[in-house]
Amino acid sequence: MAAILPDELLSSLNESIRCRELQHQQIACLLTSDLFSIPNLVLHGTEATGKSLSINALLSAIDTPSAIIRSKECITTRHLLERTLTKVQEALGDSSPSIDGRCESISAFVVQMQRLLEDQKKFILVFDNIDRQREAAPTLLPALARLGELIPNLSTVFIITSPRPHLFHKPGIPHIHFPPYTRSELLNIISSSPLPLEPPLSSTPPSNLPTFTQADLDYLWPRFTTAVHDSLAQPASNTLPSFRTLCARLWPAFIAPILAGHYTPREFSKLMVRNRHLFQSEDALKISLIQPPSTTTTLQNPSHTSKPSHPSTSLTSPLPPLPTTLLLTAYLASHTLPKHDSLLFSKHTSKRKRRRTGNTSLAPRNPNKKTHIPNTARKISRLQMLGAQAFPLERMLAIYSALFRDYDY
Repeated sequence: MAAILPDELLSSLNESIRCRELQHQQIACLLTSDLFSIPNLVLHGTEATGKSLSINALLSAIDTPSAIIRSKECITTRHLLERTLTKVQEALGDSSPSIDGRCESISAFVVQMQRLLEDQKKFILVFDNIDRQREAAPTLLPALARLGELIPNLSTVFIITSPRPHLFHKPGIPHIHFPPYTRSELLNIISSSPLPLEPPLSSTPPSNLPTFTQADLDYLWPRFTTAVHDSLAQPASNTLPSFRTLCARLWPAFIAPILAGHYTPREFSKLMVRNRHLFQSEDALKISLIQPPSTTTTLQNPSHTSKPSHPSTSLTSPLPPLPTTLLLTAYLASHTLPKHDSLLFSKHTSKRKRRRTGNTSLAPRNPNKKTHIPNTARKISRLQMLGAQAFPLERMLAIYSALFRDYDY
């Protein structure tokens, strides 16, 4: 399958996004041809496989006007349709006709799109993560897949995770699969962007910091990433973003003995023995709001590098201020009734006097007359018996604004 893009443009695209050469050629042949225009195209694959990155880079390299709609940012179907019209107008620029931005249904959306693309030769519309659209009707995807029949100069690209049978209710839609990265592909991508061989900005560098060449970094970084993948990333962190994050967490502690002058970058075997606790412990895989201990003490006192540094797991470890206040606000919203919000969280007090109840007459009571004594025992509300309850997000934000409005985080 020959690509329509020039060789220089295609090679630069393959260099910026590695290990996706076949997918780039397929997308270029289907979307950039002047001889034909496909109405629909589906890009599918698991998370972090380069689907969105590839289509974004390709659309930036060609002259065909296009618009990318991220479905995760749209709350309802109407929000998705109106955002699509806005993005198409922005892509067309000053040449776009004026339309009504409101869109109540798919039929109104089709009419607005026909007016926008009436004078256009070709337009590419991309729906990213359209299978995760909130409050999507079962007929949304089949309706969007038929846009090409009503608008011949429109090509619609759907980016989804896994195609289900009869998802679009339309046969003959070309699908391009983005498989997960293999071990060699992950190492190839990570090796193209090595981290610097220098102390982190948050630590104090030693006074006699040695100098290193690019050849030292090219020797050490691939071996380090291979060790990280085989020990930790392959069983627990097999996606590209998580693998890159894991390498960034372990790199400062791994090169601490080098920066202290105890080893050189060429002594990789000795570094592995010295830092074996980094690859035996799973502390780097834990995601926490509490910052791990800094590597400053490790650089200043290299004798402690052989001991694994376990972060404090006690319950007294403080969280940052913003998560703490959000947790407190969520607790208050789940354990109080909404009818008591104005009484508990409002700073305005009512000036109405409380009306006295009961018999205030001074006449003597008849001792023989039986009077009904009401039950004054306080009833336990059902909310307190059931524990924490669900609450709207707007209510929690209102409580947060009332309590912590004057705090700056």
